[in-house]
Amino acid sequence: MHPSRLLADIGGTNIRLAWQATPHGPLNDIRVQPCDDYPSLTAAVTAYLAQVRVPEPREAAFGIANPVVGDEVRMTNHSWSFSQRAVQEALGLQRLIVINDFTALALALPQLKPELLRQVGGSQAVPGAAIALLGPGTGLGVSGLVFPYGAGQGVPLAGEGGHVSLAAETAQEFDVVSLLKERYGHVSAERALSGAGLVDLYHALRKLGQQAGKEVTEPAQVTALALEQHEPLALEALDMFCGFLGSVAGNLALTLGAKGGVYLGGGIVPRLGPWFDQSSFRKRFEAKGRFKDYLASIPCWVIDPDGAPALYGTARALDMADADSP
Repeated sequence: MHPSRLLADIGGTNIRLAWQATPHGPLNDIRVQPCDDYPSLTAAVTAYLAQVRVPEPREAAFGIANPVVGDEVRMTNHSWSFSQRAVQEALGLQRLIVINDFTALALALPQLKPELLRQVGGSQAVPGAAIALLGPGTGLGVSGLVFPYGAGQGVPLAGEGGHVSLAAETAQEFDVVSLLKERYGHVSAERALSGAGLVDLYHALRKLGQQAGKEVTEPAQVTALALEQHEPLALEALDMFCGFLGSVAGNLALTLGAKGGVYLGGGIVPRLGPWFDQSSFRKRFEAKGRFKDYLASIPCWVIDPDGAPALYGTARALDMADADSP
């Protein structure tokens, strides 16, 4: 009998957890818990297992919003740090796999149901072509799937594309990037394309335009001002956010040759709803000069995060490890 499996998607704000009774089985007891409610990853997992009252799992796979190099993991956008070996021992696991959260989400892409996707522009995906993935949330995750030699469901890419340098396309964007550079030194794509980045864009535009605006500290405040109160400054910041995202997504699509489509994950874009579809995202995605037509055909999809897609990717990581076992 196969042991039950524990699955986790660990972001900078929340941790999503579930368990499987068997490989390829349904995900059970999906829960979302704020990371700040727990002093450590082990404490969060232990609390979850106490809540759902299932037999202790013997294997687990975690996707985490962080590079995974070696045993020690220190989160970029949260205070948690841990030894994979120590977590495995503390939870009594026979096997633990830890991968980047967007690598996990990339693994899930071929399995996503159509109802979890909303297309934004483009036409049809080319079967077997590379797929691009990026998503702003607490940080900016970037990954993709490639299909060398017709490889089945694809090979995921594990990188840190969220930390590439951010390029301005307009004079106003140049001024905003200059303000961010004064504050941070290096201005990565994540500096603008994240929750904190949206707040920074709002305050930068407020400063440049010498506008009153509001004192905001959370991205949800900016989106509420824009979409509910139609505040011009917030709408400007949100559209700049979408424009930057379009440029970065277009760069990624060109780099990977992503004729298989571009998927948008993370927690921010899905909350923008249909407004996102008429934002500057798609225009900027295609605005690559001689390669406009190349990009115009590429479909983009917004992923519904309520379906906990990255958890399916962590399960697939365990499946792949099983397949590789002698």
